[in-house]
Amino acid sequence: MTLAILCSGQGAQHRDMFALTADAPEAAGVFAAATEALGCDPRAFVHESSDATMHANAAGQILCVTQALAGFAALTSVVESLSGRTTIAGYSIGELAAWGCAGLFTPAATIDLARQRAAMMDEAGAPGDGLAFVRGLDRQRIDALCARHACAIAIINPGETFILGGDRIELGALCDEALRQGASKAGALKVNAASHTPRLKAASARYRQALAAERPLQRPPSRMRLLSGIDAAAVLNVETGLDKLAAQISQTIDWVACLEACVEAGVDRFIELGPGRALANMTSEAYPKIPARGLEDFRGLDGVRAWLAKSPG
Repeated sequence: MTLAILCSGQGAQHRDMFALTADAPEAAGVFAAATEALGCDPRAFVHESSDATMHANAAGQILCVTQALAGFAALTSVVESLSGRTTIAGYSIGELAAWGCAGLFTPAATIDLARQRAAMMDEAGAPGDGLAFVRGLDRQRIDALCARHACAIAIINPGETFILGGDRIELGALCDEALRQGASKAGALKVNAASHTPRLKAASARYRQALAAERPLQRPPSRMRLLSGIDAAAVLNVETGLDKLAAQISQTIDWVACLEACVEAGVDRFIELGPGRALANMTSEAYPKIPARGLEDFRGLDGVRAWLAKSPG
């Protein structure tokens, strides 16, 4: 069996995001590292903080990485028992989580890198920056809209869905114009940074230095195929991979290509670690014949483990 693990980006944080992983003994170290980074236990934080705090860049990136690492830790034994090579890809901040799941960074280092990434992005960004989405227009019209509103494509998603970054006022005007042009949907996202656009180029340069300081392992495990978000290439050389991991803060992520790379590798099922199941939904829409589930689809970890261990077909 060939599995693809998808690590989620920001925007879907919610009060019960750790419901499956909170008590998993395998994830205790992950939660301890996240507690140090956040200043309180993330399992309590999601219940006690305001929506605005939970969706702020600093907390959001730590929470999303924590969820991916905790989920992976709880599933490691069954993943390692599978016969095929596992492919792992991460969406936005999820790409850092993917490096942690692949074992290139320790959980503590991964979470601290998420903290640093958020701080550097906040410092490099401008007040009022954010992200929006447009669905149902082709690339040519999206490029023209971005040019008129001083925005940029942040992420290319399946189904002619584009995540765009820029000033929130301009993004609002862009979405209104897109709907007038026939877009099926358009609107703001709960992310307070123009991620994956040239507006954050300064953060990419600083983050590359932070990544180097953590001294990651020099190669991914042989049974783990880790993808880079900006071009869907497998990480074969760690230094080149780190260049891309830093660059994706200010460059477009090609998520369509990442999913295509998974399918070309012979993946026969996808599991999204969460929070949320946006990536599983995208995958099901793009490849309806390949099972795609989110961790949050299950009532308990035993159900996830049984589904992963079950032969396809």
